[in-house]
Amino acid sequence: MTHELLTTLRPLLTAEASAEAHASGAERGDLEQTVWLRLLERLETTGPPADPQRWVRRAVRSEARRCRRRARVEQPYAVEPADDRGFGPEQRALAAAGRRELLAAVRRLPGRCPGLVAALLSPHDLTYREIAGELGISQGNLGPERSRCLGCLRRLLTPEVAAR
Repeated sequence: MTHELLTTLRPLLTAEASAEAHASGAERGDLEQTVWLRLLERLETTGPPADPQRWVRRAVRSEARRCRRRARVEQPYAVEPADDRGFGPEQRALAAAGRRELLAAVRRLPGRCPGLVAALLSPHDLTYREIAGELGISQGNLGPERSRCLGCLRRLLTPEVAAR
């Protein structure tokens, strides 16, 4: 009986939802789905409605009114929501641990490398001229020195990365 009722009501529900969707600002499929859900809940609790066609029409209109009210109350964000790429507490903790490991490896570098790599990692985004002035070396030597230091850092970190 339930299957027959649903089959019988499907064309009516589709037509009613199509008629109400545009004015309510809802998608036709969303209206249909909500009304189907309400009907199934009703069938489970109180049984089928006495006049199913009338019930479907009223349910669609009721849901369309609810959608219109919701559309009036809801306001769009003034700006896009915060970045939601999954930087939750776990990702932030892992990133912080990675930064601590990197800085510990930088401190173990030989010679002027700790100062040079720390300057390259600085949040102040220093220029080569500023880094060279800070370290007391010529700007021309900064590139080759940087390459040597990053090579040392790579060799230092390779066993740690492989150990994991």
